[in-house]
Amino acid sequence: MKVKMLSRNPDNYVRETKLDLQRVPRNYDPALHPFEVPREYIRALNATKLERVFAKPFLASLDGHRDGVNCLAKHPEKLATVLSGACDGEVRIWNLTQRNCIRTIQAHEGFVRGICTRFCGTSFFTVGDDKTVKQWKMDGPGYGDEEEPLHTILGKTVYTGIDHHWKEAVFATCGQQVDIWDEQRTNPICSMTWGFDSISSVKFNPIETFLLGSCASDRNIVLYDMRQATPLKKVILDMRTNTICWNPMEAFIFTAANEDYNLYTFDMRALDTPVMVHMDHVSAVLDVDYSPTGKEFVSASFDKSIRIFPVDKSRSSKYIMCGSDEMNIRLWKANASEKLGVLTSREKAAKDYNQKLKEKFQHYPHIKRIARHRHLPKSIYSQIQEQRIMKEARRRKEVNRIKHSKPGSVPLVSEKKKHVVAVVK
Repeated sequence: MKVKMLSRNPDNYVRETKLDLQRVPRNYDPALHPFEVPREYIRALNATKLERVFAKPFLASLDGHRDGVNCLAKHPEKLATVLSGACDGEVRIWNLTQRNCIRTIQAHEGFVRGICTRFCGTSFFTVGDDKTVKQWKMDGPGYGDEEEPLHTILGKTVYTGIDHHWKEAVFATCGQQVDIWDEQRTNPICSMTWGFDSISSVKFNPIETFLLGSCASDRNIVLYDMRQATPLKKVILDMRTNTICWNPMEAFIFTAANEDYNLYTFDMRALDTPVMVHMDHVSAVLDVDYSPTGKEFVSASFDKSIRIFPVDKSRSSKYIMCGSDEMNIRLWKANASEKLGVLTSREKAAKDYNQKLKEKFQHYPHIKRIARHRHLPKSIYSQIQEQRIMKEARRRKEVNRIKHSKPGSVPLVSEKKKHVVAVVK
């Protein structure tokens, strides 16, 4: 029989007096580090965390604004050029390829409420809280010249939105009414209104360019025709619509971002019922914009999320968490989880080393908890998983309602809530 015994000599670790230094046991074998396993565990944990962080399709952040970004506009001919307007009246022109600011303009006093580019891309227009409409050159001033607008129009009320015609030198503004302007005049060509509430957004149709639509605070969406002096149709929803966007491939289709957490796609030829109701947001939808193909659109909500919807589906295929309270502009890629380009030998060796560490410590509790969603990041869910969660939540809500209701007051058949809209012609 073998007996093993641990023996400790107090002379090796006990101090003789209080003034002596603490004796630390040392391993003099150069091939073995005493803290090798803890060090590798920390490296494996950091590698797992970084993998989860960069699994989101985040590309870059365009910093520079000193206040919140209130509006954006795209260049009609240059994909790498984007314009942004802030709450302090500042307008910046960005180069997405180089990810830097090309030009900065102090355009207005107060909020920049709207910004749009001319159809040829040589200039752009802005409106703000100072009741002015200003036209600016897209290229910067020459050496020694001051930054001055090409034209300035002083209005009677605050303009809340602006959009330019896709083929002619005409633009539209909205506020208390929809005004159609010629670039060479200081007075509107015509003014159209239907009701007395403020209008928050106006958009030209990219195909049928004489058509435009607007949404107001009295829950209505109004369609106009520039060839007529009166509006065409009005559709009234249950709650307020923040903005609309026309499909660039189908002339009669537009999508409205509503306060009831949904987006409604309408065919303007039949406004009795929406073509599709897009659900998934859990707060008011603030903005919507179509892709150039017209097959998908992206929506931004007050719940700090950005979702990508197929046009023919009511549920979003994917969504990206985005905190938008910071004073920057964030660039995202729909399906980006790996680094673009060829890896160098050093990057490849570091990647292989981190992978071996993760495999070695994969069964540790913290690493296992962080890396359990290997293909989907924590804030990106599949459509089937979201439907399962929503179905379970509805079932629990129904069970709780039946449990706390009075006897005989629970109906045997529950009717589904319908989306009812009113059409005024």
